[in-house]
Amino acid sequence: MTSTSQRPESKGLRTQWRRAWATRQAGASALTAPLRQELQRQYGDLTHLRRVGSRPPLREYFTELWDRRHFIWAGARGKALTRYSNERLGVLWHVIRPMLDAAFYGVIFGLVLQLSRGMDNYVAFVIIGIFMFQLSSRAISGGATLIRSSKSMIRAFAFPRASLALSDVLRELMTSLPAIGVMFAVIIAVPPHEFPSASWSFFPVVLALHSVLNLGFTLVFGWLGSVLPDLAQAVSFGTRLLMYGSAVLFPIDRFLDHPTVLAIIESNPIYVVLDMYRAVLMDGAVPSVSDWTMLCAWAFGLFIVGFGIFWWDEERYGRE
Repeated sequence: MTSTSQRPESKGLRTQWRRAWATRQAGASALTAPLRQELQRQYGDLTHLRRVGSRPPLREYFTELWDRRHFIWAGARGKALTRYSNERLGVLWHVIRPMLDAAFYGVIFGLVLQLSRGMDNYVAFVIIGIFMFQLSSRAISGGATLIRSSKSMIRAFAFPRASLALSDVLRELMTSLPAIGVMFAVIIAVPPHEFPSASWSFFPVVLALHSVLNLGFTLVFGWLGSVLPDLAQAVSFGTRLLMYGSAVLFPIDRFLDHPTVLAIIESNPIYVVLDMYRAVLMDGAVPSVSDWTMLCAWAFGLFIVGFGIFWWDEERYGRE
């Protein structure tokens, strides 16, 4: 019984010891020689000191992220519940907004421009495209303002800044769950109906890879937004352009005869993930191996690159 009760404390002490050992050179060695000698004369050994705001080694950075998992979860949950707290309809706006977007674009592109001709289920095509694309568009736009909108917290507390990106992506996923439920209900209820099949079981797998991709977007644009503060002003235009280039509203191959341009668009990760959602939910098919490979490469590759550059600039975020 005694050893069990002491285990969390000992684990915390081991974590603190590892951090101190890994960063012991970051504090005292940064001092000038006369100042270091004066401080050693007054206070003794200084090897345990760590420079405030210094970037920890990568291994310790992951440890700190894990230690703050409850903070990440609480931050995501709190923001998800309070996003529309001042509105009369409250959390219903999580469902109403994508429904209004889908209805607007469906009328414009389906009825006015007649882009739905030759498609068996244009309603499901647009609903899936709008609902799932918004996960990525919010990850990009949220990443562009990630550091600037969290400046007061960054300056007040010491914590791994990547936890902000994790919290944002988790928040968007939580707020999208009701809308995803409505998406399923609509494509089942509105004719021509799409009924559940065995292929639907792959939807959570695609969603998980999509979330990793969105985390990569948030990290990359979070770093870019800290380097180029004006980036946030151009993001809305960029996401709109990305929407038209990702087959959100209409099949791209209908309007492109140039094979090279078409190949570039089809390698777009958002195009790939939307195509996989539609294959699973509309065609009753399992996505091809090439689609799985491309999505995994994009998701984990973008996450690794984004995490690396975001971590590398860790010290700069609090100084700006």
